[in-house]
Amino acid sequence: MAWINLFIAGLFEISWAIGMKYSHGFTRPFVSLFTVVGMIASFYFLALALKQLPLGTAYAVWTGIGTVGTVILGIILFKEPASIMRFICITMILGGITGLRLITSIH
Repeated sequence: MAWINLFIAGLFEISWAIGMKYSHGFTRPFVSLFTVVGMIASFYFLALALKQLPLGTAYAVWTGIGTVGTVILGIILFKEPASIMRFICITMILGGITGLRLITSIH
């Protein structure tokens, strides 16, 4: 369950990062509320995951999920550059996330 909570936390991290872009500096109330709720949910699920997972692993995976998700959505939603180098970097991040998952056991 810890890994599922961590994955959910990562998805909420993506949601609040995208929400911050759409909130235009927290000047749009509804989007700002959505963003803050996403932040709270992300931290909540991260905290649940940290009950069983090592801090370094959980934090790295959480930020990795958020990074990969926001880069991909930045390309799709905001027409950010979709260069080969960006995709190579995303692949390396995914490799790190996968590696940490494979070598981490829950006690």
